[in-house]
Amino acid sequence: MANIETLERLVVQVRRDILRMVHKVNSGHPGGSLGCTEFFVALYNEIMNLKEGFDMDGSGEDVFFLSNGHISPVFYSVLARRGYFSIDELNTFRLIDSRLQGHPTTHEGLPGVRVASGSLGQGMSVAIGAALAKKLNNDDHLVFSLHGDGELQEGQNWEAIMFAAAKKVDNLVATIDRNGQQIDGPTKEVLYLGDVSEKFRVFGWDVLELEDGNDLEKVINTLRAAKNRTGNGKPVCIVMNTVMGNGVDFMMHTHAWHGKAPNDEQLQTALAQNPETLGDY
Repeated sequence: MANIETLERLVVQVRRDILRMVHKVNSGHPGGSLGCTEFFVALYNEIMNLKEGFDMDGSGEDVFFLSNGHISPVFYSVLARRGYFSIDELNTFRLIDSRLQGHPTTHEGLPGVRVASGSLGQGMSVAIGAALAKKLNNDDHLVFSLHGDGELQEGQNWEAIMFAAAKKVDNLVATIDRNGQQIDGPTKEVLYLGDVSEKFRVFGWDVLELEDGNDLEKVINTLRAAKNRTGNGKPVCIVMNTVMGNGVDFMMHTHAWHGKAPNDEQLQTALAQNPETLGDY
């Protein structure tokens, strides 16, 4: 295991990257990105078995699919700081002709991105397809995916969730970011999801609950536990409770920062709460 203090410093630096990216272009989605920072840092630096370099088919290594593609800032930051592309390229976020578009795309060939995402509700199907491909290719590596709780309101998810259990897709670990917020307000008010964990269990999944998805050590331990429960005939789901806007006090616990960039003053306030650790780009 990497030194937890080193990973905690990376978490703070990724938060700074997110804030600076969306501020520069006055566009993007900081809230969910900040809430999932610990997850991405843990996944890419502690959990997944990755090869050197990048190829699209992902054979011989674990792969990840981001379903709620609007939280691309955290995805790009972690990929860059993991060495998939230059950290300097974060300066191009959402610019015309950039490889770092607001929602991840594949046509520009950005290392680390295997599917265009952002059309919500489709990532579960993609992840299941990739997991089945690994089985057909006798590749014993795993598929990881991340989904927003709001996007579970899309019906396609539940067809895919039912299919994965029926076909024993047990090389998949799907994590639900349960922050209780979406673009139009709290999920309870927009379209109440009920007991998400119980829904997955009834659909035939093995479910782990992560009470605090913003505690890095707990995230690492839960992902490890999920990884250890693969290969037992059931797909694995982690229901991860997070705080939208985590790490920036005025962004936390509200949907207001789902897709809103901080102004100059707000940026400085937010950065002051997250002192530089590894060097800004």
